[in-house]
Amino acid sequence: MYYFLGHLALVDAGFTTSVAPPLLASLRGPALRLPRGGCMAQLCASLALGSTECVLLAVMALDRAAAVCRPLRYAELASPRRCRALAGAAWLGGLANSAAQSALLAARPLCPPLRLRHFVCELPAMLRLACGAGGGAAERQMFAARVVILLLPSAVILASYGAVGRVVCALRSGGGRGKALGTCGSHLTAVCLFYGSAIYTYLQPARSYNQERGKFVSLFYTVVTPALNPLIYTLRNKEVQGAARRLRGRLRKGGLDR
Repeated sequence: MYYFLGHLALVDAGFTTSVAPPLLASLRGPALRLPRGGCMAQLCASLALGSTECVLLAVMALDRAAAVCRPLRYAELASPRRCRALAGAAWLGGLANSAAQSALLAARPLCPPLRLRHFVCELPAMLRLACGAGGGAAERQMFAARVVILLLPSAVILASYGAVGRVVCALRSGGGRGKALGTCGSHLTAVCLFYGSAIYTYLQPARSYNQERGKFVSLFYTVVTPALNPLIYTLRNKEVQGAARRLRGRLRKGGLDR
């Protein structure tokens, strides 16, 4: 699990870095002027990192299911070689999805007014500006790619937690259930925050995309979720909880001494 958390932290750091600068610039004052090449570069980076996180969260769900459902075989199922292969597949899947969608968008001209009512060059907002012949076929291909990168990992996550739920319901001891739920609870929280906002944003037709509402929803998977992930995962850690209790004890003791 900690191996995949390292990759998730790297993805979140890159994701926020690719989104936060234009967000802060747009909040500072006048509209940010970004050439098409810069906008496509930012779109490609955020798509790659966001798609990688989609696959990585599914890989982490498989890891949690293996830990709960096959604890005696977990060391074999989560061997270092297999973990490296799964993490590599997540990165390759994200890069491939980003390259395919960015290439399809780059091949289409953008019609005036060349203005986005958004803080970031996001794919649904860019599609509202795209025009030219053959747009319908390209949009269908891009929508199919988004369905695969979002719904396929979602199905893996649902199947993994379905298996975990069956095992938890079969446990007789309350301590065992609490331990299993604690193992999966933090990851399930991160999944709901990320996938809920991402599915709402990307699995709707480009023509029905509302940029004003989309800006608010995009904040969740681009800024809020990456910022909350360290808290979500560390507060479930027993060592972190023990350190927090010791810190509270020292603060209380210091207050009483005064």
